[in-house]
Amino acid sequence: MTESDGQLFDLGYRHYEGPREGRMRARKALFVNGVRTSFGLGRGATAKILPIAFFLFVMTPAVILALVASTFGEIAPGETLPGHADYYQIVSLLILIFSAIIAPELLCSDRRNGVLSLYMVRPLTSTDYVLGRWAAFFAITILFVYAGQIVLLLGLVLGADEPLTYLKDNWLDVPRFLAAGAVVALLTTTIPLTVASLTERRAIASVVVIGLFIVTISVANILVQCPERDREINDGQIIAEDCEPLTGSAAKWLGLIDIGSTPIHLSDMIFDKENDEQLAIQVAKLRNVYPILWYALWIAGPGLLLLARYRRISS
Repeated sequence: MTESDGQLFDLGYRHYEGPREGRMRARKALFVNGVRTSFGLGRGATAKILPIAFFLFVMTPAVILALVASTFGEIAPGETLPGHADYYQIVSLLILIFSAIIAPELLCSDRRNGVLSLYMVRPLTSTDYVLGRWAAFFAITILFVYAGQIVLLLGLVLGADEPLTYLKDNWLDVPRFLAAGAVVALLTTTIPLTVASLTERRAIASVVVIGLFIVTISVANILVQCPERDREINDGQIIAEDCEPLTGSAAKWLGLIDIGSTPIHLSDMIFDKENDEQLAIQVAKLRNVYPILWYALWIAGPGLLLLARYRRISS
């Protein structure tokens, strides 16, 4: 018989007796972490520079328009200020660039650092992970989108001769810019996150997203280009509606190629706005159902790919 070398140590272990919040608590923690990551909270000062800079860039047009509206009421005699219907077209490019750079931070780092398996332990599932990250970035994008509109609304109300009368006459602008903002935020959240799910490199994901928007807008503008648009007729310029594009009647369909303008087409519908851009004019010739279906395809397709990608990774 040999004597055992085993020893017992009293480490003071006690069973956890606190509240067990379960799956919903894990979802909430993932959402909060996603928001903090997007803003660079809990990290160094350099991680906060880009989110703050983009927020200031997005807010600048709204602040300028609000100051002009509240101070002068108009840009120049006889010229009206750009309103809520024009704001998203002004800042959409900045929001797209912001999404392309910040969104990959939510997904690429977890896979590159090998911590994804830690998230996938019960009760959190791959679907919970994707929805939590998506909801966090959607909340950030919505904040960026709505903040400028709210500032612009305050400027327009304060700049009116009768603020209450202006608000009474234009109150429908509020639900309209809320609906149009959600349309913009949905696309600028879903596509960048889907691209980020396909690579572990944040820089690659950002370049692909920005390249996707640049290539599609360039191709679309080339295909709907109107050589005669600058030709003078009756001491003026030919209007875009009467101009014959290079691709003829197919131009109204080819204008949908530009992914970045897809939510703007719906925004114009919501505000019942006539856009004087050649690309928008061509798309406006289509029945409204087609741009709506095209937009839905760009939300559902990448969204399902994002879910399928993480289900395959976690399996």
